[in-house]
Amino acid sequence: MGIGGVVLRFCSLAIRVLQFLASAVILGIFSYYLAILARHDLHIATWLKAVEGLAGAGTLYGLLGIIFVCCLGGVSFFAFLGVVLDVCFTGAMIAIAVLTRKGVDQCTGTVDTPLGTGNASDDSQANLSFGMACKLEKVTFAVAIIGVFLFLISILFQILLARHHKREKRFGPSPANGYTSGSRRRWWRRNKASADTGADALPGHPTPSDVEMDGEPKNEKNWFGSWGRKNNTTAPAANGSGAVQNGYGYGNSAYTGNI
Repeated sequence: MGIGGVVLRFCSLAIRVLQFLASAVILGIFSYYLAILARHDLHIATWLKAVEGLAGAGTLYGLLGIIFVCCLGGVSFFAFLGVVLDVCFTGAMIAIAVLTRKGVDQCTGTVDTPLGTGNASDDSQANLSFGMACKLEKVTFAVAIIGVFLFLISILFQILLARHHKREKRFGPSPANGYTSGSRRRWWRRNKASADTGADALPGHPTPSDVEMDGEPKNEKNWFGSWGRKNNTTAPAANGSGAVQNGYGYGNSAYTGNI
């Protein structure tokens, strides 16, 4: 995988982690609300349960998204499924922001919170001050808004990661790029490969002229030093005429003498 794929995968993974954390924060706050209300046998509004369910689903999806990015990031089917789910959870975060919209109010004076309405400095029936309950709802609203943008950005990265994975699958790895990356080969790599062709080229097939010379192998290796090489020389005879002598000598010099 090229550097572009590594960056896309890392960014997508970071966004999934942030989605998981954002959903977990909302889940923790509303789990605390529900636990306090249930402990004191107080009425639990339906919208509180709705926020709890949406936040729980978002937390689970964020955890699964982390695993899928690490193991199956860029695969077309899972990328398409991720885009669909990201759109759904974008709507879920918008719904949470709408349900907790009262968190934008000031947490002073008389406040309306998930634990009831009262003065910010007073304690509710659940033994938690209305001011603290208002601040927790404010945190939930802010995190939900952040979650909306996280899921929207995740859609973009899912598309980019899927396209990169498809391009990697189409163009490599192969012998053309040294089995290193699936990206298209750059022009400077092609030029470098062309320049190295002469040094790395295999030798051509030998020809008869390369194999034999004067009836003997051209590059025959004499394993006994200079002995054993047959020489055809012309030695002077006793009567002064030249005679062809076939013999073996030292230093490739044939022995000659008077006959």
